[in-house]
Amino acid sequence: MPYEWHQNGGERVLHAWPYRSLPIKGFVWFIGTTAALLTLPLLAVLGNAILWALLPFLLAAIAGVWWAISHTYRSGSSEEWLTISSNSIALLRRDAGRDDREWSANPYWIRAIIRPGPVEQYLVLVGDHISGREVELGAFLTPKERESLQSEVNEALSQVVRD
Repeated sequence: MPYEWHQNGGERVLHAWPYRSLPIKGFVWFIGTTAALLTLPLLAVLGNAILWALLPFLLAAIAGVWWAISHTYRSGSSEEWLTISSNSIALLRRDAGRDDREWSANPYWIRAIIRPGPVEQYLVLVGDHISGREVELGAFLTPKERESLQSEVNEALSQVVRD
């Protein structure tokens, strides 16, 4: 699952990130294979003036594929840090090209619930009786992962409040 829990003294820390189906090593192989396959038609026109007419288009295609995949890596670099301690719960969300977003509350009043929303199994933290605000958690996770995370967050909250 694209999240993990850490124990840091008396704190429980959740780190969540989007799933990556193509690792960097796979990206290198894909670009290399694409470049090799796109240069195959050039073998037929080696030593001919047509080579120079086709070469810019093939290089532009390789550059376009490189840019598109690199762009998805940048836009998919979101991550969330949920820190739960006996006297506070804090959520930090980092997205590429945006300012960090932070939220905090007293863990005694907070619980994780799943409700209807913009995504299936919309997971939110609710219950702060002072602000009444709810925050989304793990929007980039799959519905099954959000469902699993809900029970894990509620368990971590109950452990911290008990201690």
